[in-house]
Amino acid sequence: MNRNKGLTTNQWIAIAVAIIIVIAAVFGAWYLYFQPTGPKKLTVISLWSGTEEDNFLQVLGNFTENTGIESRHIGYSTQELKITIPTQLAANASIFDLAIAPWPADILNWANKGYLVEVTDLIDASKYPAGFINPVKDSTGKIWAVPFKASAKPGFWYRKSIWQTNGWTVPTATTNYTQFKALLATIKADGEANITGFKAPIASGDTVGWPLSDTTEAFIMGLGGYQLQEELIAGSINWTDPEVKNVFSNLTELLNSGYFGTPAEAWTDPIPDLWDGKYAMYFQGSFITAQPTVLNQSDFAFFPFPGWNGETNGVAGSVDYVVLPKYTEKMTDAKKLLEYLAGADAQEIMVGLGGFLATNVDVPASAYTTIDLTVLDFISKSSVHIVGDLDDSIGGTFQTTFWSQLRLLWTDPATRADLDAFLEKLQEFAP
Repeated sequence: MNRNKGLTTNQWIAIAVAIIIVIAAVFGAWYLYFQPTGPKKLTVISLWSGTEEDNFLQVLGNFTENTGIESRHIGYSTQELKITIPTQLAANASIFDLAIAPWPADILNWANKGYLVEVTDLIDASKYPAGFINPVKDSTGKIWAVPFKASAKPGFWYRKSIWQTNGWTVPTATTNYTQFKALLATIKADGEANITGFKAPIASGDTVGWPLSDTTEAFIMGLGGYQLQEELIAGSINWTDPEVKNVFSNLTELLNSGYFGTPAEAWTDPIPDLWDGKYAMYFQGSFITAQPTVLNQSDFAFFPFPGWNGETNGVAGSVDYVVLPKYTEKMTDAKKLLEYLAGADAQEIMVGLGGFLATNVDVPASAYTTIDLTVLDFISKSSVHIVGDLDDSIGGTFQTTFWSQLRLLWTDPATRADLDAFLEKLQEFAP
C-alpha cells in the first residue's frame, strides 16, 4: 500500500525544506562543538547576519578588549534557530554559551523546563522599561533573560526623492485610512504608467512569514487600536470576532486590489527595488535603516500607519533577549558577557551603529543616529502605545501557523475569499 499517495507537490517541498533545516541545525551544532584545539571561545548564537552581525561583532570585540575573554558569533536563520536552541537544550549539553532570540514565550517555556539560568540577580531590572522585563518574568517574579536591544515597527519606509519626483503626498498625523487607500490607488496608477519595472505600491517580505506578520499587526493596531492587539495576545478576544474580521477584510481588500507585491525570498530583497522606485513603500522595523542597501539615510524616512482617524495609536516592539543555558562549560565567562550585554556601554555601541534601540535607560539620546532618533521620538509620543510583537508574544504552534496562514492570504485568492475559514484556523491555535 502506498502510504504517500495523496501528498501534494507543496507538501513534499515542505517536507524537504524541514529536513534541510534540521540537517543545517545539526551541522551547525557539530561545527560549534568540534572547535580547533586550544582555549575555546565563548559562542553566541542569534538570528543576525550582514550589517546587524557586523555591529554585534564590534560589541563582542569591545568585550574582549575589556576582559581578555574571546568570543564568537554564529548566525542562524529563523527556522534553524527555532530548532537549534530547544533541541540542544533538551540534550542537556549546550554547545553555545549564550543565545539571543526575540521569543519571550519560548524563553519562558525553556525556563519552565529547567534549561536556563535565572538572571534576576545578574542585572538591575530597574534599568529597563517594565514592558521589556515582564515578558520574560515568571509568575514567581524570577527573570530568565536580559533585554539586549529593541526595534520598533514604526510604519512605512520610503525614499523621499522618489516621492518628490512623482508628486506623491506623504501621509501626516491627520491622514486617515480612506485617504491612504486613495493614495495607494494613485501610486499604483502612476507607477504602472511612468516607472519602468514598477511592481506594487507596497513591498512584501518574506516567504518565511514574519515580515508579513509585522504588516498585519500594523493593520490590527491601526484599524482596531492597540488594545485589540493586546487582547489577541492575551486571548481575551477570539480571532473570529467581528472586530478582528473587519481588520482582515480591509487588509484583504488591499491585497485584492494589487497594492502589495509578491512576498520576497528574503526580507532584505525588496530594499533595492524600493530604492529604485519599483515599490513606493515597505512596512518594516527600525532595523531597516542599518541595511547597506539603504544608500543614503538622509533620503529615507517613514510615516506611521494611517488609521481611521489619523496615525496609529499602537506600535509593535520587538526585543532581542539574551539567555544563559544551564549547560555551558564556561559559566563564569558567559555570565560576564551577559552582564556586559545588559549594560549601557555595550548597548550604546550597538545603537550608535544604527538601526536599533537600547533597552537600558542609561543609554543617552546622543548615542543614536539622526534617523533612529526620528523613530525614538515617534514611539515616545504620549499618544503612542508600545505593544509586544503579537506572534513572538504568543509563540509556539500559533506563531508558525500565523506565518503560514499569512503567506496564503498574500498569495492565494481562495484563502482571501474565505476569511471565516482563515480566522477559524488562527483561533484553533490561539491562546
